[in-house]
Amino acid sequence: MARVTYSLDEATVARIRQTAERLGKPQSHVVREAVAEYAERAGRLSDREREHALGVLERLRAARPTRPAAEVDTELQSLRAARRAGGRRHRSA
Repeated sequence: MARVTYSLDEATVARIRQTAERLGKPQSHVVREAVAEYAERAGRLSDREREHALGVLERLRAARPTRPAAEVDTELQSLRAARRAGGRRHRSA
């Protein structure tokens, strides 16, 4: 295990000590658990972000198409054919 040094304010140190004492665990264990829990949550969307994303999706779903479906299908077929053909044959500038 690596030894590291961090500077924390007195209130945070007091909370770590109180929590460790209450749980009967070493302070380092309390810090490891807290960091692991925080890291797990950090990758998730907040409630506000989730609601915003759902709102955007709802507006997109309710919007009328700007082009006929047949035109979109033709464009997608063209893109797929270009990708299967290997893409660019020369360097881009």
